[in-house]
Amino acid sequence: MKKIWGSLPFRLLLGVVLGIVLGQFAGTAVMNVVVTAKYIIGQLINFCVPLIIIGFIAPSITKMGSNASRMLGIAILCAYLSSIFAALLSMGAGYALIPHLSIVSAAEGLRELPEAVFQLDIPVIMSVMSALVLSILLGLTAAWTRARTFAGLLDEFQRMVLRMVTSVVIPLLPLFIALTFCELSWQGTITRQLPVFIKVVLIVMAGHYIWLAVLYAVGGLYARANPLDIIRHYGPAYLTAVGTMSSAATLAVALRCAKKSVPPLRDDMVDFGIPLFANIHLCGSVLTEVFFVMTVSQILYGYIPSLTSMVLFCLLLGVFAIGAPGVPGGTVVASLGLISSVLGFDDTGLALMLTIFALQDSFGTACNVTGDGALTLILSGYARKHNIPEQKSSLEL
Repeated sequence: MKKIWGSLPFRLLLGVVLGIVLGQFAGTAVMNVVVTAKYIIGQLINFCVPLIIIGFIAPSITKMGSNASRMLGIAILCAYLSSIFAALLSMGAGYALIPHLSIVSAAEGLRELPEAVFQLDIPVIMSVMSALVLSILLGLTAAWTRARTFAGLLDEFQRMVLRMVTSVVIPLLPLFIALTFCELSWQGTITRQLPVFIKVVLIVMAGHYIWLAVLYAVGGLYARANPLDIIRHYGPAYLTAVGTMSSAATLAVALRCAKKSVPPLRDDMVDFGIPLFANIHLCGSVLTEVFFVMTVSQILYGYIPSLTSMVLFCLLLGVFAIGAPGVPGGTVVASLGLISSVLGFDDTGLALMLTIFALQDSFGTACNVTGDGALTLILSGYARKHNIPEQKSSLEL
């Protein structure tokens, strides 16, 4: 029993169940406490995210030495291609399925969450994208100049961040997820709003699983490894992403899951790839957004955008996804200008797009996070094929 209680997947599932049950029976006073606690915990987790990114990516790039620039380029190319092909898959499904669906355009009756009792703001030291760019620049310049002293400092910082992850972030995640689902349950999102778009959401989720199967099949063939050895460890990361709706907030658990997949993943590629892909690889969110813009266009304007417009939208969306923050709704928020300029959506269309995207954002995030393991497998295969020396890591999550 003690072993089961100590299992992260069990605690995550327990948090989901308890949160839903509490949300069904809680009064306004209880929800005041829930909203306040979730806000504070969310602030703390978000504060840690830039530190995790710097602590893992910068030292990993430094250890790659002369191969740093090449591996970074391969990683960005893999993330872009994954997003583009996921978008094109979704576009094809949209043209084939949407005309045959009867879709309701709105959902009503949701309760408004009460205000937090108080808000303890914990400003992050920098944005996620700033941390990502800083990590890359620090790692590359340290590798180019062979700055051994600074590389040693980065290694020490990585160990400090590791302790922060294992002692602070991971223990708080089950509680954070429980509070999140309590809010959703109390509002009525789970019982009222989700069924309105249940057909669309189920189709999108099926697309997620199809694309993950493609990614892991390609990664396994390229790296000559069994992708099941990676997927079987990714349950906690998937569940955490469903609860947090944020690739960045799920980063700590994703690193732990990927570490359990060594081999076939290379340890140094995990330290480098997982934090990087958490911020630039959003295949699930891209796949979702493409299908949803086609759905919303059919609902509001009575037609699906032309093939030319959709292909252009997919190609540009892949670029926007690389720069989108790994936070809830980051992809669709970053691409609102793209949706209005390329597809011609008005304010009503953008509002409905945000609403329907929010309904399944957790599952798109889970696809993003799980897909990071496949791309890290490709990086590991590339490093082995090109005889790039492995940098041993003493870090264990």
